[in-house]
Amino acid sequence: MRTAGFVDAPPQKTLYSKSLLEPAVPDSVSGRSPFRYPLRRVAGWQLIATGIIAAAGSLGWGWHGALSGLLGGITNLSAGAAYAVVVGLANPASAAGTLVTAFRAEAIKIVLIVVQLWLVLTMYPDVVHAVFFAAFVVTVLVTQAAILIRD
Repeated sequence: MRTAGFVDAPPQKTLYSKSLLEPAVPDSVSGRSPFRYPLRRVAGWQLIATGIIAAAGSLGWGWHGALSGLLGGITNLSAGAAYAVVVGLANPASAAGTLVTAFRAEAIKIVLIVVQLWLVLTMYPDVVHAVFFAAFVVTVLVTQAAILIRD
């Protein structure tokens, strides 16, 4: 017989990880760091790709090819760094705050990319367009590939 003021507690369930071999433990308890944006890995891969394209550009077009490759890669590197700074400085307290931070950081990144592309294409008359845009596109693709690979 139950009394009106008491409710039976639901039975405790054990949550298991994807491997189904060990109980799931939050990252703060297990000592593992939670997944974070791999800024160093992304920047490192972008620098390597930029260097390779700049070297290839220098072989085909000399000094202007190398500089065009560097400028194309630096465009994405600096925009990605600005994105990381904006996200790193934010301390959202809610899901809405997290979305606002993500949209703000992405907007700043896009504006920086557009401004830098415009500056390079208008102020550097000897830019080698093929090398410049190759470095730009490859660094965008490298960013996506580096994010997909976990530590």
